[in-house]
Amino acid sequence: MKLQHHEENEEPEINLTSLIDVVFLLLIFFMVSTTFERQALLRLNLPEASTAESETVPEMVEFIVTDEGRLFVGDQELVDTRQATVQAAIAERFGENPEAVLVVRADGEAPHRLVVRVLDSAAAEGIRRVSIAAVEGESE
Repeated sequence: MKLQHHEENEEPEINLTSLIDVVFLLLIFFMVSTTFERQALLRLNLPEASTAESETVPEMVEFIVTDEGRLFVGDQELVDTRQATVQAAIAERFGENPEAVLVVRADGEAPHRLVVRVLDSAAAEGIRRVSIAAVEGESE
C-alpha cells in the first residue's frame, strides 16, 4: 500500500476571507454606533482666567437675574418673567445694535429656570455672542 507523501517544508494555508469579513463587520458596527458631538445652537463665552486678556466689545446688553427672580435689562426691570416678555426685551435691545454682546449676570441663588429662559430667548432671536458673567470665588 502506498500512502501519499507530504512534503515537510509545505507551509499551512490560512484562509483570510473569514477574518476580512469579521473586520468589515466590526468596522460597520463602530461606524453605525458612533455618536457624533452635536454643536449647541447657542454658543457661550464662559468666563476666562484672571490672567487672560479681555476682549474689547463694541457694546454690551446686560441682562440681570436676581435671587428674588426679578429680571432687568440694563437698569430697567421687566414687568414679568414670561418667555414672550424676555424675548421682546432682547429683540428690542438687539434691534438697535445686532452686533452687541449679551451678558447674563445671574445671582448664585437665582432660579435656574429664569437663566435658561434668558438663554433660550437669546437663541430664538438669533443672538450669537452670549457671555455669562461670573466672579472669581474661593473653592470650597
